[in-house]
Amino acid sequence: MSVTRLSVVLASAVVLASAVALFGCSAQQPSACKAVDAGKVSSEVIAAARAHIDAFNAHDAEKAVSADMADIKVMFHGAPNDVGKAADLATTKGETADPLAHVDLSDETVDVGGPDFAVYHSTYDYTSTDPKTKGPAHEHGNYMIGFKRDAGGELKIAWESVSDTPARK
Repeated sequence: MSVTRLSVVLASAVVLASAVALFGCSAQQPSACKAVDAGKVSSEVIAAARAHIDAFNAHDAEKAVSADMADIKVMFHGAPNDVGKAADLATTKGETADPLAHVDLSDETVDVGGPDFAVYHSTYDYTSTDPKTKGPAHEHGNYMIGFKRDAGGELKIAWESVSDTPARK
């Protein structure tokens, strides 16, 4: 076998091994070996993200965190991370107590990493009450949610990250 052909075979083996490691295709995780219907997973993720925000906009904190995994991690700019569903619920109750609290999402995309994992991304416009003026305050930024499938087969929120950006011009 020539050096070039051997290099191609070795490179192919490395790519295959990396894909198996990345997606966890093994006897212990047979669901990771199934063919992925990226469109179906993407639609499921977008529906779950919108239901999450719809509950927030309805000021229903309990429903807003109902899709959280027990060990969720929430990373919100300027605040300590929330770890766990109870911490997220406490923060969400405080946010939804604001009568002006409302989130609008746009530019939604989903990166499907397999049948059991996906990352949702959008931009957001958040309206809340300015504590100083008592009038409306507006914030814009990027929103990411990591979804993982739980033992029951439902996509749940494993982590959220909210990062504000400068106001649009």
